Amino acid sequence: MERLVKINANAKINLTLDILGKRPDGYHEVAMIMQEILLHDTLTLTKQESGISLSIIVEGQKGELPADETNLCWRAAALLQKELGAGGVSIHLVKRIPMAAGLAGGSADAAAVLKGMDQLYGLQLSEERLCSLGAALGSDIPFCIMGGTMLATGRGEILTRLPALPMTDVVLAKPGVGVSTAWAYKTYDAGYDGLHPDNAAMQEAVGAGSSKRAAELLCNVLEGVTAGKYGVISAYKELMLQHGAWGSMMSGSGPTVFGLAPDADTAAGIADALRRYDSGAAVFVTKTAAGRY
Repeated sequence: MERLVKINANAKINLTLDILGKRPDGYHEVAMIMQEILLHDTLTLTKQESGISLSIIVEGQKGELPADETNLCWRAAALLQKELGAGGVSIHLVKRIPMAAGLAGGSADAAAVLKGMDQLYGLQLSEERLCSLGAALGSDIPFCIMGGTMLATGRGEILTRLPALPMTDVVLAKPGVGVSTAWAYKTYDAGYDGLHPDNAAMQEAVGAGSSKRAAELLCNVLEGVTAGKYGVISAYKELMLQHGAWGSMMSGSGPTVFGLAPDADTAAGIADALRRYDSGAAVFVTKTAAGRY
């Protein structure tokens, strides 16, 4: 068993997001294709005699994260201690993924704690068991454990691995607004008459290894909801397309907008244009993660 584990927690984007209805348990039935990207937080886990300690450095963005039992990292560690008798852990989180951005940053961090403590204490948990534990904390956590390119159904925790999308350049821009996920779903429930994604066609594009075709099929039913309130989302999308993105879409419930670009130079040009347009935007250039298949 190791005494220290350092692990990256990668963000995600949605290539598609469809809502199929409300479930009896209060969650929404979804069908979405999720993609791991290389933008990441970094966590260092160290053994300590007992309990949990958490320290956080937030890089490049305003706001703070609570370093207490309300934090998903803390809750993930506490779950392993309760369910499997794991020992004490000190967690240091360097936060780069924008917060409340539709990029599953908190879920990625919790997934990293589950995987890191598994290594730290030699628990030898299967991926299936890790995902089961993660699903008890949040619907996106199983995806963040498995990574790559996935079809997610149920409330997002039922995963089917797809062929890895070829490594593709990605530009992300988060405007200086906050979006409540609960508000976005409630507003959608009140009446949505927009487009729905073609998940079958997206799976064909991914299977064929065509990032360009995948970019043409991007669709998120929550985008119209959120963009209806925050016009900056549509403005970011238009700007990305004008500067060469194959396709652009809001991720999750937003407000982050991403573009898939044909090459690194185009991605850099899109990022520069976004920064000129909105100096308050948090802009990142990254790539999709290959995952495994």
